[in-house]
Amino acid sequence: MAAPGLFAGWGRRLSLGRARTRASTQRFQGIRFRLGVAMAVALLPIFVLSILQTQAAFTDQAEQRRVDLQQAAERTANDTRARIDSAQVLLQVLSPEAAGPFCPARLSDLTRRLDGYAGLSRVSATGDIVCASTPEALNGGGSVREADWFRRLRNGETVVITRSARTTSAGPALLVAVRAQRPLGVFDGAMAAVIPLSTLQPDLADRSLPEGAQAALTDPEGRILVATDPVAFDLKKGDLTGWVERARSSASAVFEGKDVSGQRRDYAGAALAGRDVYVLLSAPSPGWLSWARLNPIGALLLPLAAWLTAFAAVLLLSERIVIRWLDYLERVAAIYARGRFSVRPVQAVNAPSEIRILAKTLDELAETIGSRDKALTDALSEKDALMREIHHRVKNNLQIISSLLSMQQRALTDAPAKAALGDTRQRISALALIYRTLYQSEDIRHADARDFLTELVGQLVASDISMGRMVESAVEADSLIVDPDKLAPLALWLVEAVTNAQKHAFAKRGGKLVVRFKVDGATSVLEVQDDGPGAPDEAVSAGVGRTLMGAFAKQLRGEAEIVGAPGGGTIARMTFATPEASTPQQPGTFVVSRGLSSE
Repeated sequence: MAAPGLFAGWGRRLSLGRARTRASTQRFQGIRFRLGVAMAVALLPIFVLSILQTQAAFTDQAEQRRVDLQQAAERTANDTRARIDSAQVLLQVLSPEAAGPFCPARLSDLTRRLDGYAGLSRVSATGDIVCASTPEALNGGGSVREADWFRRLRNGETVVITRSARTTSAGPALLVAVRAQRPLGVFDGAMAAVIPLSTLQPDLADRSLPEGAQAALTDPEGRILVATDPVAFDLKKGDLTGWVERARSSASAVFEGKDVSGQRRDYAGAALAGRDVYVLLSAPSPGWLSWARLNPIGALLLPLAAWLTAFAAVLLLSERIVIRWLDYLERVAAIYARGRFSVRPVQAVNAPSEIRILAKTLDELAETIGSRDKALTDALSEKDALMREIHHRVKNNLQIISSLLSMQQRALTDAPAKAALGDTRQRISALALIYRTLYQSEDIRHADARDFLTELVGQLVASDISMGRMVESAVEADSLIVDPDKLAPLALWLVEAVTNAQKHAFAKRGGKLVVRFKVDGATSVLEVQDDGPGAPDEAVSAGVGRTLMGAFAKQLRGEAEIVGAPGGGTIARMTFATPEASTPQQPGTFVVSRGLSSE
């Protein structure tokens, strides 16, 4: 039982959704939307040009940023190199004097007094540590003749800078060794100093460094010796080996890469001390939207504000000058569409000249339509009055004819002739009833078949009362609006069917008469059922009434038949095509009349 309501609710929601879709489509197809899109497209090149100019400026700034990073790396390398150079001078000065019993104490005192030194040592020509600030200053004491840095000095290099094999309390350290030699250049060992890498780490307080910059020291293979943030130098792809070769050839190198966190960064490196230690700076690369953050007001907000201001100004002016007047005329036209032509677009007097001309044209159109509508309405009213008068006169003439036939019927003595005149009088009365129904109804061109059949059956049954027969009748009819052309054969067929029932079923006994009229889509059915003994076969197959019933059924594109009723009696049935101009409504059942005879 809930299914029809469910489908009805679903249908209403679907109709509402379609209406909203149509409204949205009309809104997007309106002049306001199209004008706004046109203005937006027209003003868009200005905004795009500002973005392109800002992007070009950002590219220049990004390139300058890399240059600044490279220069900062070179400055950092120079500062750190100066400290290493000072350490070399110190070692060269101490090398001839680093001997004797007071050497360890002296070197220990110098280590404590000088910042940035973790140990000082004197190595003999055979690689033995002959003097050191602490026993573990170099490799924990002992011999260093197999060390790479010592072999390099012995082979003729003056200074060797490499990573110390010993880790100090301050972390990884750098070993600076100076060749010691006797007169005539004979190798006499080395003077070495251990410097913690943390004291050589570049200073990030340099204001020229970009935000988020990090610093590190690397060895010749690009491995990180010490870094302020190791993650910034842990590249996602590849390693740091390639840039060292470029730094050796050009004293500096700039490249780009991604760290393990996926952030793109710029790198700039420079040689720190010979070919052993290198300084490397890193800073986050600017993203593709960073140009807007570099100068958000001038780069993005001002062009966007200018574009929005121009766009809003154009929309506002078009709204004030065009759109609101078109909306006003649309409302006036909608009122005209509802048939109200008394409204005039008087407010358009303040509109632009083109809108005023359109409003004047619309006003003249409404006046013309109103005048023509009044003329047509008056003509239609006059025509309706004439048609009612004609129907009334036709009905009166038919009643006069019926009265004359009634007088003639009473004057006859021959029973068959008297019955024939009675049948003819009933047919004429049915036609008169059609015209009376038409001129009494609100619409003189159509009539409701339910009301007409109800009154016609009552009129036919009333004639049996005068003959002394008790007849009980009932009408079960659907509402059907038909025109007189279809109503006449319908009424005449009903007269013949009721007349047959009066002759064969209710003669000298009375009975019950049921008239059913059902509309089922394209097919309608009219039935007349009695409770009599049934008509003889020869009466069913022959007779003027049977011939007329077939003819009237053909006029309605149908067929007629007479069959026996299930509970006894006879059913006269006509099945015909429902008239196209009909409007089925809710079915109803009406009891027409009840007559009692006196014996």
